[in-house]
Amino acid sequence: MKLTREDQEILNGKHGKAAKKSMEILITLGEIFDAEDMVDVVGVQIAGVSYDNLGEAGLEFLSEMADDGKVKVLTTLNPAGMDRENWQVLGIDKEFAYNQNRAIEAFAKMGIITTCSCTPYLIGNSPHYGQHLAWAESSAVCYANSVIGARTNREGGPSALASALTGKTPRYGYHLDENRHGEVLVNVNVSVTGTDEFGVLGKIIGDRLGDLGKKIPYIAGMSSATIEELKSFSASVATYGGAALFHMENITPECDKYPKPHEIVFDIGQVDLDKARSELIDDDGEIDFVSIGCPHASIHEIATIAKLLEGKRIKKEFWITTARPTKKIADEAGFSKIIEDAGAKFAADTCCVVAPIKGRFKGMMVDSAKACYYGRAKNKFKIKIGSIEECIEEALK
Repeated sequence: MKLTREDQEILNGKHGKAAKKSMEILITLGEIFDAEDMVDVVGVQIAGVSYDNLGEAGLEFLSEMADDGKVKVLTTLNPAGMDRENWQVLGIDKEFAYNQNRAIEAFAKMGIITTCSCTPYLIGNSPHYGQHLAWAESSAVCYANSVIGARTNREGGPSALASALTGKTPRYGYHLDENRHGEVLVNVNVSVTGTDEFGVLGKIIGDRLGDLGKKIPYIAGMSSATIEELKSFSASVATYGGAALFHMENITPECDKYPKPHEIVFDIGQVDLDKARSELIDDDGEIDFVSIGCPHASIHEIATIAKLLEGKRIKKEFWITTARPTKKIADEAGFSKIIEDAGAKFAADTCCVVAPIKGRFKGMMVDSAKACYYGRAKNKFKIKIGSIEECIEEALK
C-alpha cells in the first residue's frame, strides 16, 4: 500500500502505541483487499459494545488501546447491553451492569462519544453525500451508503476502532465507484408502507440476494419512503442478505449515477409480501414482550407511540428502544411521561438484539424484520411482526 508521510509516522509509533497498532490493523486489512492507499474518514461508528459480545478478552483489548489511544474523528458507539441509567428497572443483572460500564469507560477514555445507538445519523454522527466513513453496524452502514450516499464498508469492531484512532481506512470496497453498481433489478409491483412492510420487503430481497450470490439491488416501483421506513428496510436487507448498499429508483441519491442492471431481474408482488410476512409470525407463540425501536426509534415514532398510548394502560412488558439524545427530546416534548404513565418502558442505549434477555420472555412482537430474525435465532423467542399500531394493540391485551 502507498502510505503518506503521516501514515508512516503513525506506523512508526510517533503518535503512540494504540495508533501504531491501529495502523498495523488497517494496513493488514488493506493488503487483504488490495487497497492502494488510505482514505481520510469524517466519522466512525463502533459495534461490539455490549459486554455480552465483548467478554473479558474484548475488554482487555479495549483497555490496552485506551492506555494512550485518542480518537482523531467524531466517533460514536453501537447499542450497549443495557440502558445505562435505567438498567435496574429493565431487569438487568448487577454484575452485567458493572462489566458493561467498564467497557463504556474504556471507550470514553479514548475520547469516544458514549452515545450508544444503531442510528448514529439521527443523533449527530451525520455524514454528507460522498464523505468517507468507517461504520460497523450493519443497518447503519446500509443506510449511510444507500440513503445518504456516503461511503463505508461494514467494519468489524477492531477495524472501526483503528479508524477512530487514526482517522483513516483502507480505500477498497464501497469507497470505490466501481463497487457501487447495482447488480440485480427488483421490480416491486405492490404498495409497501410502514416500517413492518418495508422490513418484510427487505427480507424478501435479502433472501433472494443470498440465493443469487449478489449484494447490491436496484429497486424500482417504490413511490415514496420515509426515513423510518428506509431505516427499517436497511436493517432487514442487511440482516437477511448481507447487503451494505441498495439503490431505490427516484428515492436514493445514487439511483441514477450508475447503469440500471438488466441481466438479473425479479418481480415482487402481493403474494410474495404475504408469504414473507407469514414466515415472521409464529402462530403458536404466546406474546409476553413487545418492543419498538430496531433500529432505534426516531422522535417521530415516539410521538406516534405517545399518541396511541395516551390515557391507556399496557398489560405486557413493552420496551421502546432509542438513543439517549432522542429520549431527552421525548422528555422535553412530554412524550416520555405519556408513554411511561401507560406502563411502557424506555430502553435507551440498548436494544432487544444485544440486551441479555434470553430466557426472560416466551414470545416477542415487533415492527422490525431484523428484530424477528435475532429474536428467533439468538433468544429463541416465538415471534410476531406487525405495524406500530398492531404492536401497541398487542401490548394493551
